[in-house]
Amino acid sequence: MRRVRVWLEEDMYIAEDLLLGVVSQGRTVEEAVENLREARDLYLEEAGEVESV
Repeated sequence: MRRVRVWLEEDMYIAEDLLLGVVSQGRTVEEAVENLREARDLYLEEAGEVESV
């Protein structure tokens, strides 16, 4: 189960995946969460490439 924390910082929403420590932002909660999904996917893809080296 993923745990995500979202908060407003000035005029941007910040979204953080608490298990991975990946953080992203957006102008709306939805945008911040969508950006976090993309950032998390890229992080996990990169981690898989590093482990296989």
